Amino acid sequence: MPKNTHSPALTKHHKIALAGVATLGAAALALSAVPSSAETIASGSPQAAANVAYTTQQIKDVKGTVTDQLALQNVKIEAIAAKKKPKTAHELHVAHLKKVHAAHVAHMKKAHAAHVAKVKKAHAAHVKHVAAQKAHAAHVQHVAAKNRAAQQAASRSAARPQIQQVAAKTYANNLDGWIRQALDIMNAKGIPGSYSGLHRNIIRESSGNPNAINNWDINAINGIPSKGLLQVIPPTFATYHVSGTSWNIYDPVANITAAANYAAHRYGSIDNVNSAY
Repeated sequence: MPKNTHSPALTKHHKIALAGVATLGAAALALSAVPSSAETIASGSPQAAANVAYTTQQIKDVKGTVTDQLALQNVKIEAIAAKKKPKTAHELHVAHLKKVHAAHVAHMKKAHAAHVAKVKKAHAAHVKHVAAQKAHAAHVQHVAAKNRAAQQAASRSAARPQIQQVAAKTYANNLDGWIRQALDIMNAKGIPGSYSGLHRNIIRESSGNPNAINNWDINAINGIPSKGLLQVIPPTFATYHVSGTSWNIYDPVANITAAANYAAHRYGSIDNVNSAY
């Protein structure tokens, strides 16, 4: 008879169960041999027959126990086989869905983490950009303020020499200096007159003496003598006094400018005066 080449390999649990069955089978066979001996003993005496009957009952209990244990071993073997039984299509589908779900959850977590990182990076870049804009605006303002300050300083520097030039102009403390200073004031105030016209009338009226006084003409008789380089009476000096000059009638510059202002109103210019006026 050919051998069965397709019988499944025995597992460890199968081997243990078969070994137990073999042991229990051997015990059952040994006990089942007792009745033949018991019949020989029974022909001897009633007491021996009774013992044989008792022993037969024990054999039946042993057989029941062996059967129960064999059934229990079969249940265990079937349970082990059930565990190793291939999964059904439904179970495989459920396992696949769980695997897909787990992969989806992992993907979503990864995508969310990447999105959060991207948002944080974008926010940091925005903050950096705003800070750079503020810094640039502050730099522009600083440069503009610096340029304005430089322009103002340059303007002051450009204006300063002119102011210093005017302030630095001095006049000699003599007839020439007095006439020149008076002419500058007259030009600033719009009073006509020339160096020669002033010099000519001064020489005729006082010979260039700023403290000259006329005590003999009609003005002197009337109590208002003519005084100074251009012999101006006090009422005329007060009426035609030029602002910015001294109120002292003997002051050379104040006397010249007041007399030239009076001559301009009455004769058009001091240059048109050639005699007492």
